Amino acid sequence: MRQRGGRVMKITTQRALRRAFWERKPEGKRGAKNRFGKYPTNTRVEWCDWLDSLSRDGTISQELAQRATLD
Repeated sequence: MRQRGGRVMKITTQRALRRAFWERKPEGKRGAKNRFGKYPTNTRVEWCDWLDSLSRDGTISQELAQRATLD
């Protein structure tokens, strides 16, 4: 989540959402995709759990949480 002046800012685009997800990973590294071009299961599950928590906190809208993709 991004903060500005002590406030939590709402994330409103998929691009900003993906950027925030990868920035919170250690060293900002993206996980390697497998031979089928997909991220590993643990990365995809972490993404879904993270989206759910942001939606519950009100940082993102329910609609954005439903349409957001990791790629």
